[in-house]
Amino acid sequence: MTFDVKIGINPISWTNDDLPWLGGDIPLEVALSEGKAIGYQGFELGNKFPREPAALRAVLSKHGLELVSGWYSGQLAGRSVEEEIIAVGPHLKLLAENGAKVMVYGEVADTIQGSPLPLYKRPRFIRDEQWWTYADKLTAFAKYTLGRGVRLAYHHHMGAYVETPSDVDKLMSRVGDEVGLLFDSGHMTFAGGDAEAELKKHVARVCHVHCKDVRPEVVRMARNRNWSFLDAVINGAFTVPGDGAVDFEALIGLLRDRGYRGWMVVEAEQDPIVAPSYAYAEKGYRHLRSLIERHALSAAPYPPREGGEVGRRVTT
Repeated sequence: MTFDVKIGINPISWTNDDLPWLGGDIPLEVALSEGKAIGYQGFELGNKFPREPAALRAVLSKHGLELVSGWYSGQLAGRSVEEEIIAVGPHLKLLAENGAKVMVYGEVADTIQGSPLPLYKRPRFIRDEQWWTYADKLTAFAKYTLGRGVRLAYHHHMGAYVETPSDVDKLMSRVGDEVGLLFDSGHMTFAGGDAEAELKKHVARVCHVHCKDVRPEVVRMARNRNWSFLDAVINGAFTVPGDGAVDFEALIGLLRDRGYRGWMVVEAEQDPIVAPSYAYAEKGYRHLRSLIERHALSAAPYPPREGGEVGRRVTT
């Protein structure tokens, strides 16, 4: 029995990538030192991190932190696998040379996640052949990154082609095993899904987890008033684990029972003026850690994943 997980954080709690003026004045050093002080073991990339492998390694090692992963803005819905392989080169090298085992793939072709458009205007694959074409390209691209030691973790995302539970179901049924799923509890809930039910369906494919909570009343207003994704963020649709409506105990139980091994990343887009970075990052960490420790002590038997050893190791 084992529950081998680490708790990381995305710097979006301090500085927002989509809305750089949210926390734009907070230095990277502050985010890293506060994250380490709270107890986080690693950070995902953000817009203030160096993009040269040695420089990134130096910044993280100074604080005793690991590189968790990093978002990649993919465009396979609009360009070829060959073009994507060329485009991903520097980013993939940055991740691989700093020990990251997964790459967060976000499809940004035609996305409205950063535009002022209401969410219902997001792009969609209409015909089945469009889904298959996209899935085949994604599988080929994932084979390439995996060959370089980094697994593609597909991020279902508000405002993009793959947003809803149905979208995730369609994609996962068509891509090869090389494609992993990044399960984001906040985006899944915002998209109308039952996070526990959807995780249960796809847990075997999950290779990365974003732990994001939601405030249901804000999500309802976002839908009723046709807000854009960024309007929803500014108005507080997302928050850290333990501060919203997502049942993280159930999600962690599912991950434990299926032998998930990897990172659990606190990621909650908020305005640090409204939701002070340190206080909320600490709240999210404490909530996750308490649940992980509780489930580790009551770990149930499960079939070990291929290539995995059986044992008990809890990393918090």
